[in-house]
Amino acid sequence: MELILVRHGQPAWVTPDGRGRNDPGLTELGHAQAKEAAARLADTEDLPGRGDVDRLFASPAVRAQETAAPIAEALRLPVETHEWLWELRNPEAWEGIPIEEIDAAFATLNARSREEWWEGHWGGESLRDFHVRITTGLRGLLADLGIVPSDDEGLWDLEPGGAAASGQVDRIVAVAHGGTNSTIIAHLLGVPPQPWEWDRFSMGHASVAVLALTPIAGHHIWSLRSLGDATHLAVDDRTT
Repeated sequence: MELILVRHGQPAWVTPDGRGRNDPGLTELGHAQAKEAAARLADTEDLPGRGDVDRLFASPAVRAQETAAPIAEALRLPVETHEWLWELRNPEAWEGIPIEEIDAAFATLNARSREEWWEGHWGGESLRDFHVRITTGLRGLLADLGIVPSDDEGLWDLEPGGAAASGQVDRIVAVAHGGTNSTIIAHLLGVPPQPWEWDRFSMGHASVAVLALTPIAGHHIWSLRSLGDATHLAVDDRTT
């Protein structure tokens, strides 16, 4: 089984008058990137592994939904929206404030200690809560497919009769965010969490990561087959 993670296309974070948006849509380039990602995913010969995509999941954020729309059309699948896939939630007070103030807040966070990092931005979601939300949602989704953690730490098992074991679901796509995708990858690979999760497994806009469930030691592991693959985008259209 394969899990294919897609980061949303380039978002319009800043309004024309220089103010921040907490839930932006895509830029014109972002929409073009999403269409290229859709064409890539629809070509089953162009990604590691074989077979059509069975399920399509997406974050409820506007930028993720707008990226998922052409993918859904290309794959002829409905978009299954999951709240837990949302990126780290910014403080509500950031909506509409000058972008310079938001940039300053990130600069301040970058200079803090690891423990202070875990607290996140004042008024926003803490990195601790973010990590718990993503990993809990991920494990719940996999459990619904019959993929559960083994008693042997770091390994996974397929439940007899489950969707994965029976071949009902072989390939799933999730359209989400840089931080969300990086946290998913780290968790599935058994990498200890850090508050700066999104910088460890970095993905550009509309790029793709592929993880494959691989039999080993009588159980399974998640194997990272590709990360941040943007070969479907022209070099000048690749953004971070």
